[in-house]
Amino acid sequence: MDKLYSVTELARDLGVTPRTVRFYEDQGLILPQRAGNTRIYTHRDRARMILILRGKRLGFSLKEIKEFLDLYVVDTTQVEQLQLLATKVKGRIAQLEDQLQAVQTSLMELRDIERMTLDALQSKGVNSA
Repeated sequence: MDKLYSVTELARDLGVTPRTVRFYEDQGLILPQRAGNTRIYTHRDRARMILILRGKRLGFSLKEIKEFLDLYVVDTTQVEQLQLLATKVKGRIAQLEDQLQAVQTSLMELRDIERMTLDALQSKGVNSA
């Protein structure tokens, strides 16, 4: 039989807070069972949480994550899900490459400014640290 988790157990197992688990439940991304007022999370909920957390870590929006998870339920062949994932991943890679280029350009400009500033200070007889 599959292991069941309380909100505290699931949160601890995934390295998040119980509030985080409840937030994703409120967003409709996981749907735990209830035993009275107690939430009971299944192995499926745990797997969905892992996907949600990975998606957030990789920079995907909750809307994109929900779209991906919803397709998993609708398309049992997973073809549509895989196509969507490939498209979203390609787009995210492009975004990150653009950001990387912008950071590299900024670093180059800042290093130039630093060098010019230190040279100017040195020409005025001021030692810089």
